[in-house]
Amino acid sequence: MTDPLDEAWELSPRVALRPEPFGALAYHFGNRRLTFLKRPELVSVLRDLSGEPDARAALTRAGVPAGRWPAYAEALRGLAGADMIRPRGRTEADRTRPPHVTAAPGTAGQSTTAQSLPAKNAAARSGTASGSLAKRFEYGLAAPICLTWELTYACNLSCVHCLSSSGRRDPRELATAQCEAVIDELQAMQVFYVNIGGGEPTVRPDFWHLVQYAVNHQVGVKFSTNGARLTPERARFLAATDYVDVQVSLDGATPEVNDRVRGPGSYETALRALDNLAAAGFADAKLSVVVTRENAGQLDEFKAIADERGATLRLTRLRPSGRGADVWDELHPTAAQQRDLYEWLLRAGEDVLTGDSFFHLAGYGESLPGLNLCGAGRVVCLIDPLGDVYACPFAIHDRFRAGNVLSDGGFAAVWRESELFGDLRSPQTSGACTGCGFFDSCRGGCMAAKFFTGLPLDGPDPECVQGHAAAALAAGDRTVPRPSQDHSRRPGARRAGAGPVPVRIGRRPSPAAPPVHPPVHPPVHACAESPLAGFTPSSDV
Repeated sequence: MTDPLDEAWELSPRVALRPEPFGALAYHFGNRRLTFLKRPELVSVLRDLSGEPDARAALTRAGVPAGRWPAYAEALRGLAGADMIRPRGRTEADRTRPPHVTAAPGTAGQSTTAQSLPAKNAAARSGTASGSLAKRFEYGLAAPICLTWELTYACNLSCVHCLSSSGRRDPRELATAQCEAVIDELQAMQVFYVNIGGGEPTVRPDFWHLVQYAVNHQVGVKFSTNGARLTPERARFLAATDYVDVQVSLDGATPEVNDRVRGPGSYETALRALDNLAAAGFADAKLSVVVTRENAGQLDEFKAIADERGATLRLTRLRPSGRGADVWDELHPTAAQQRDLYEWLLRAGEDVLTGDSFFHLAGYGESLPGLNLCGAGRVVCLIDPLGDVYACPFAIHDRFRAGNVLSDGGFAAVWRESELFGDLRSPQTSGACTGCGFFDSCRGGCMAAKFFTGLPLDGPDPECVQGHAAAALAAGDRTVPRPSQDHSRRPGARRAGAGPVPVRIGRRPSPAAPPVHPPVHPPVHACAESPLAGFTPSSDV
């Protein structure tokens, strides 16, 4: 291979860059690879690449001693392999560089100076964060790597494990103009992408407009859907839209398993949506699966479903949040299933995404790809439909509310000035995990899982693979916190054991339609049929 120091390089057109105290972050909108640039000197080199005849000249200009050039050569090889940089003058068809790329430095490579990792909830591939890098992340970033934004609590399904207890629309949810203002802030902060969810986000009449608005403002969109509204027409729109990723939820590899959790007909709806995306030429959709006791033995089948449709399998952890708290005891994987899952993920390697969901499994020994730390308030957070900001997508509770984008000066002010986020970014004690030799691997596990099972936040994860939480879970004095909100359509029937979820996908038949058996009763309220009935977007921001 040609010595990379003799090449003339430039940043790839689809790379967005953001400065951080440790160096910089880079995100590739094409391959969705997230990169951590760990040396300020490399930042300077990359800044100068496009204006110098070769990389040696850029190193010289940045004042890098010649004795360290071999390390930088390796970094450049890695960056080129990840398409973060490319030989100058390459003319192949490319998308327009996001305007904010020139504002900051950064890019990728597996070396002592740069590190490339899977982006959270993205289709990236590779690596595990070094201890020193993970430690830096614990003290927070200038902006989230990504954030979850629940646009609405309205949903046409009533999944038994819904972490946000969705179902009914809240009439106070952000109006279109207010959502646009949030996107403007995210662009200014150089947040690379948002994970949009709900509820079912596509039920908002302005959903497709907001997707286009975000893309036009260089904020990538990854949205989760049950697929009910992913028609062939919408699939073609998505296939033609840059910077968009789609994940379709499925929680059983057979209708029997899936529909017990998500509702009758939801299995076929999800597969039809994936088929529509594949037929439209949408590249690399995601099949999103919450691993439960009932589907943990179907991992190979899930992988086959994804592979057959050119999609990527993404597994996530069942949390005892929202309605998930009601079914967690019955549905969370057994200890034996967790071990099997861990071994399966190690075999699958980079072909299966996890969004860092299973870092508690690092207690078995070898860490899984990802950051392997709790990113709550440090690298991730959530905006709910009302504009409330929470530390974690799985911790929608007053205890973890950091502020509101409308009343507290905007999202940037909440991210940078929230007392809660400041506390989360301060040095944390290992508490009851102090004496465990695996603490540096699993970092004590998931904050939300501990909170919603009534365990101390500085104690072990309720699914600690070393068994350290067993005694605490069995204690009679354990107090499980009550939910601070519930948007379920049938809040009185949330408890586990009630059987399959009785939902019907689709609109209520017109009076002239043939009778349906059993009969479909008129909605109690308008929004029971149309989640956004009576909703008039306001121009107030």
